[in-house]
Amino acid sequence: MNTLRSRTYSMTAMLSAFMLVSQVAFAQQGEVQVNGVTLAYESFGEEGREAILLVAGTGMQLTAWPPELCRALVDAGYRVIIYDNRDVGLSTKLDAAGPPDWVRFFEALSVGAPPPLAYTVDDMAKDAVDLLDALGISKAHIVGVSGGAIIAQIVAATYPEYTLSLTTIMATTGNPALPPMNQELQSLLMSLTPPPPSEKEAAIDRHVRIAQALGSPDYPVDEATLREVVRRDVERSYYPDGEARQAAAAFVAGDRREQLKTIMVPTVVVHGAEDPLVPVEAGRDVAANIPGAELRVIPGMGHDMPVELIDELIDAITTAARRASSVE
Repeated sequence: MNTLRSRTYSMTAMLSAFMLVSQVAFAQQGEVQVNGVTLAYESFGEEGREAILLVAGTGMQLTAWPPELCRALVDAGYRVIIYDNRDVGLSTKLDAAGPPDWVRFFEALSVGAPPPLAYTVDDMAKDAVDLLDALGISKAHIVGVSGGAIIAQIVAATYPEYTLSLTTIMATTGNPALPPMNQELQSLLMSLTPPPPSEKEAAIDRHVRIAQALGSPDYPVDEATLREVVRRDVERSYYPDGEARQAAAAFVAGDRREQLKTIMVPTVVVHGAEDPLVPVEAGRDVAANIPGAELRVIPGMGHDMPVELIDELIDAITTAARRASSVE
């Protein structure tokens, strides 16, 4: 749901180019068995450095992280880990779970019963810390974007022993009183039924339309470039059932304000002033509920990571990381 619109929304070819440049430091890609699933990951930078774990959002693959961002963090002296969450990219696909039964799902919610889920965001948070364990990383700076920021929040609250700092990007607290997504966007998303995996051209069309709707109004990108970027991602992996199961898990992540109040690591909250999916009030609520959190609202930013704003994202992440180092 949060396909990134920037021309530097890094796909296979661009990430490969970055890896070639990075060979002088350290580059590793592989798979690890964690929490009952296999996660595909890529790691940049020397193993002995402080690690930054980048957690992608709902439906996003590890390729969503701009290579410029990863490279800059390595140049700043960190080891950077990116990975495919369960049910997306090259990680385990939970085929046996089937697509969500949305009728049963919302019927359960309407009567206050637990909805049918293949897994929860808490399971995905455990995936993240188990990945760190598998890579021999005792603690990391946790960074999440959109649905990945929900996971990052849960990691910081539930597994503080693994968390050096926290950066949440375009996220919410789950507070039910917050404004909903833009009505026009909601109507568009409801009208765009995901095509089956065999219909990749239709899938590309759908992702392009969603990316255009989510994109930052002050940092537009031409459709031809966007289409090429989306095509590379779809060719790497297109799995709509997994995206739907992730969306179901994120939808019932619940009100996390009490959890957020327990987070004591340095935290920076980044949010776009023009975010149509997660209104900026949600970012303000995140910052208000994490003790000592710094809020950075970026004018003209929507629900994506435009190339023009990469330096601001890097500064947010490294600011939180440096504050953690100074505390220690």
